[in-house]
Amino acid sequence: MSDVPGTTTDPVSKAMEILPLGPCTITDTAGLDDTGALGEERVRRTLGVLSTADIAIWVEAEAPDEAGRALRGSFLDECRRRSVPVIEYRRGDSVDALREKVASVRVEPEPSLLDGLVEAGDRVICVCPIDESAPKGRLILPQVQTVRNVLDRRATCTVCQPGELPACLAERAGGGRPTLVVTDSQAFGEVRAAVDAFRAALPRGAPGVRLTSFSILFARQKGDLASYAKGMKAVASLNDGDAVLVAEGCTHHRQCNDIGTVKIPKALRRLSGKELSFSFASGNSFALPAGRKPALVVHCGGCMLARREVRRRIALASEAGVPIVNYGLLLAMANGLKPEDVVP
Repeated sequence: MSDVPGTTTDPVSKAMEILPLGPCTITDTAGLDDTGALGEERVRRTLGVLSTADIAIWVEAEAPDEAGRALRGSFLDECRRRSVPVIEYRRGDSVDALREKVASVRVEPEPSLLDGLVEAGDRVICVCPIDESAPKGRLILPQVQTVRNVLDRRATCTVCQPGELPACLAERAGGGRPTLVVTDSQAFGEVRAAVDAFRAALPRGAPGVRLTSFSILFARQKGDLASYAKGMKAVASLNDGDAVLVAEGCTHHRQCNDIGTVKIPKALRRLSGKELSFSFASGNSFALPAGRKPALVVHCGGCMLARREVRRRIALASEAGVPIVNYGLLLAMANGLKPEDVVP
């Protein structure tokens, strides 16, 4: 900490491992005693970090005066309102002791991606198209996290592209048929056709094979499937000229066939049959436009966001009366998924 007010102007984040919590992100913020127009903005950003925080650390450089005690009291009230536990630290205290306090806080774990869907011994097929949108030399994070979750459950995972899916299904037909197929949303139609054909060939009474998408799994884990299903239904009510906000939780290099700026608008225009006005947002900050309220928000799956932040964004849209849907469900809808097919 610096004794000079205003040294920290914007939230600064650092990722690290804190056992037994695991991977954590620590965000250093500006103080709450700043003044003036810029100072008020710094305070606003500081309090905004609470939207994504699981733990808050109140840091004091010295014994507080009356104004400092008042700030501390209002901050603790705000944390209680948001159900964020607070650890207090005074400069000069043991950092090791602080680390132990942080590690001892019981943070409610996020639901698992595959809760209720996969058990030990099951076989899962993950369909991962490799096209111009795929990052060079690797899988995207939702695919990696799903594969890891399958392995954590002592199940077996097969990874393939859409064209190889029928062969993968057939190979497993005798003894060890897959119980679940997870696909990229953009291949939903092709994959569903292959799964339906495989189901039709199964003996009467044989256990079925479930089909879902990576985005639906993330919507189920981090978001609110019921809210997203309402957002899917709202697509049919869009009118010419309606505004649509397309939002992403991370920033990345835009490609010529980018999913957010190209594929989502194309799918929405086709589904609604309307000429729509699109705006785009990305990164940690999320807010509805101050002027013209959008008729629909289309949000990414949130693989780079905490569950608390995804649900905050859904709540902001709901409070404003704006329906919200995520990328994957919208793209699956463009490939034949119906809102009533989405089971919360």
